Amino acid sequence: MKYISLVLTMLSLLASCKKNIGNNGIYVENATELKNAIEQSKPGDNIILSNGIWKNTGITFYGYGTKDKPISMSAETPGKVFLEGNSYLHLGGEHLHVSGLYFRNGYSPNSSIIRFMINEDSVANYCRVTNTVIKDFNQPNRYTNDRWIEFYGKHNSFDHNFVSGKSNDGETLRVFFTGNQHINNHHQITHNYFGPRPRKGGPRAETIRIGDSKTRFAPGYVNVSHNYFEACNGEVEIISDKTNFNIFNRNIFYKSEGSLVLRHSNYAKVNGNIFIGGDDSDFYGGIRVVNSGHSITNNYFYKIKGQEFRSPLAIMNGIPMTPLNRYLQVSDVVIANNTWIDCKSPWQIGIGENIESASVLPASEIRSAPPIRTIVTNNLIYNTRIDNSPVINHSEMNGIKFHNNVIDNNGETYSEFNVLKNGILTMKKVNEWLYIPADTNDPILSDTYIVNDVPLIETDLFGSRRKDKNRIGAINQLSPAEEFVNDKNKYGPDWFSPKNVTHEPKIIKATATKGDLARKIEQAQSGDIIELTDTAYHIEKPLSIDKDITLRSKDSTNKAQLLFSGATDSVAFKIMPKGHLKLKDLHIKGLDHIIAFSPLKDHMSSAYSVDVDNSKIENFAFIIKAYKGSFANNITLKNTLFKNCSNGIVLAADLKGDYNAEMVLIDHCTFLNIDKNVIDFFRDGYDESTIGGHLTVTNSNFTACGKLEKSSILLKTKGIINVLLANNTFKENPVDYAALLWGEKNNHYTNNTFIKSGGIKVEEQQKLKILY
Repeated sequence: MKYISLVLTMLSLLASCKKNIGNNGIYVENATELKNAIEQSKPGDNIILSNGIWKNTGITFYGYGTKDKPISMSAETPGKVFLEGNSYLHLGGEHLHVSGLYFRNGYSPNSSIIRFMINEDSVANYCRVTNTVIKDFNQPNRYTNDRWIEFYGKHNSFDHNFVSGKSNDGETLRVFFTGNQHINNHHQITHNYFGPRPRKGGPRAETIRIGDSKTRFAPGYVNVSHNYFEACNGEVEIISDKTNFNIFNRNIFYKSEGSLVLRHSNYAKVNGNIFIGGDDSDFYGGIRVVNSGHSITNNYFYKIKGQEFRSPLAIMNGIPMTPLNRYLQVSDVVIANNTWIDCKSPWQIGIGENIESASVLPASEIRSAPPIRTIVTNNLIYNTRIDNSPVINHSEMNGIKFHNNVIDNNGETYSEFNVLKNGILTMKKVNEWLYIPADTNDPILSDTYIVNDVPLIETDLFGSRRKDKNRIGAINQLSPAEEFVNDKNKYGPDWFSPKNVTHEPKIIKATATKGDLARKIEQAQSGDIIELTDTAYHIEKPLSIDKDITLRSKDSTNKAQLLFSGATDSVAFKIMPKGHLKLKDLHIKGLDHIIAFSPLKDHMSSAYSVDVDNSKIENFAFIIKAYKGSFANNITLKNTLFKNCSNGIVLAADLKGDYNAEMVLIDHCTFLNIDKNVIDFFRDGYDESTIGGHLTVTNSNFTACGKLEKSSILLKTKGIINVLLANNTFKENPVDYAALLWGEKNNHYTNNTFIKSGGIKVEEQQKLKILY
């Protein structure tokens, strides 16, 4: 009996030691213990979450630590504490530190995952979240709005974190300014990794947004520095700055299809940032300038090829007497000691000028005020290929003073606007994107502009002092630039690195035995190829595609047939979130009540893609039908016959600025006897800064289509920004117009043939709903 009592006593002591592990460390294993620990915590305590999965755990972390003795909450092992399901972290109080958590496999039931506020009476100040990961923690529906990180209060910090994969509506991180307790906040957003963020197909997909139009006069002093932004493609604005006195210092933007936008801000300091683009996208952006008092210095741009709102340097026109939510005239801005390498038309002045749209827009939308009292000086443009238009003036630029800016346009003299000095420079290529002047004593680089209205720039892009020896461009000395290494692993938590899992594609044989094809699709891994070995496959249920999968005939000259049957409004290929279906050398036949390709009606948390090549598709109710909130990153149709369908490609389910696909490419296809909606690609609403979607139709034939088309327009593209129709033949289509194009936008047509099919009409000014 004494022995049993001794054992029980020892077990009790061990359990006690597990709960309190010394040095004010409080070990917790479940939500109840965590709640009790938070309620009992005092300055200097460290609440330690046990390793494992914490399912549906809403953490309300409230307490008052001190500067010297914060209250901490940390993972037992960083990266081994997983917050899943309906989980979140909201902080309230002062001097709280959180570290080492991993949010995955779920979504927040609230407006945010991490929020520096519990409620209006419990705001966080001097609190820090660090060493934490949020990955693919998306709402089930893409159109459900939330933010992943919400800043309130003052002096809060979000640093050394990894944030990736937000695909639903709403900013990734937002700083709120909803009262005096939230302005002059001095928040720190530093040393984080952001991205990738996939294309959303509309506005409200910034990676960082600071304030809004109602708080555009509020002082912020937010510091966004030393962060890495990779493939942040959500929308045209990667960062949208809408308050004042904020700092953007030494960030790297790597192949991100958007810009750092000074949207409603004043007196921003944009210094030492690196923008890396490439030849693989025409949408990589730079810096867009709006409003007053900014200092833009020491920034480096490589192969940034975005146009207009995504230009490497976009200086906007403003609106006289502008409403709060629109564009104030650019004034009193200094743009000095920056470098552009192989960028396309790097300087674009008067972006957004739209006086010609006065007939379809209210006066409050007309951007007719050009930039004034602005200085552009000591900048360098270098091209390894000739750029015919390094500077584009959309409006007028008499209000800008240009001093001592140098261009080497691959040796060709550039003289338009008289704003650049021509030189022949010797440049050293340090790596695939970094070019530096090999001769820092070159006289043309030494001829810098010095005047009182340009503030002293003390260092260059890599920290070298300028005081004793200043040079034109972002790089002042060779050796620090030569030593710089672009290593994204230096950002975010030290315990986490995004792993690119490689899978060697397998070729999997599928027979016509009932259920075999569906089973092989389910068992396949992303990237695998399923080869159809039989002649005819009778399929009664939808084939669900939730990965990157290819279906193809074993013999390309003898196409396998997929014969679909099923209930009304059923789908042949049901495309799930992240599904990428590739079809090649197939004959697909349905019934007039079945949809060939469609995303889910609900719970489309991520984008999908469809590729069809060298195939035949016939007898469907719809070829492709989109639903609200669904989004196709790419739809590519090549060398394919579409015939005898009630409807064609319908991408017209969203309203208010969103659209259902980014890139739609149709090449060498034939559309025969499609009753209506041959192509219905629609975006509702006027939003000048959203650059999408894209429709390209080339080398294709449209015959006997549109007989039930009420609009009498064969290809409907209202509101779509980029349309190209080239080398197509329209024959015996009983419509008034083959297409109605938006002339003001990037809509073009060339070398098309029309036989009893109307023609193409260009409408220069489309009247659309204003989104704001």
